[in-house]
Amino acid sequence: MPLKAAILETFRPRAVLLALSPEAGAAVPAAELIDNMVAVRRLPFRVGRESRVVQSDGRWIRRERIAPLHAAHAQPNNDLYLFDACVPLQISRAHLAIDVIAPGQWRAIDRGSAHGTLVGARFIGAEENGGAAPLTDGDLIVLGDPERSPYRFRFIDLS
Repeated sequence: MPLKAAILETFRPRAVLLALSPEAGAAVPAAELIDNMVAVRRLPFRVGRESRVVQSDGRWIRRERIAPLHAAHAQPNNDLYLFDACVPLQISRAHLAIDVIAPGQWRAIDRGSAHGTLVGARFIGAEENGGAAPLTDGDLIVLGDPERSPYRFRFIDLS
């Protein structure tokens, strides 16, 4: 593959998560959100809660993630760290993974979350039970309790 084609393939998203609520958009780090969309480039794409936050003057502030000094800590636990402002928390530190099982066939995998995930019409996980569900273009993904969580995204397959 010529160099330019390889570079384009590296940066081209395989899918997109479209934030459907103001809270979902606000949960995504600004550097990763473009027009309310998050690019899914690397698979499996792991989503979890940002736990590096501090409170200052009554506001929650994300602490910057700094590159690790040691190779043993080189791999982060998530590709997307979401800020969860809910009480109780809806997003677990290791919440969901999105992966391809065959060309054009996606799946969502609960990574042992406390409140589970709604994928399309199917609820997976909760109480650290895990689980998986097929994921198709246009599916709704709700991280946490579907009745209470504002963290709603639309899955858009770009393949």
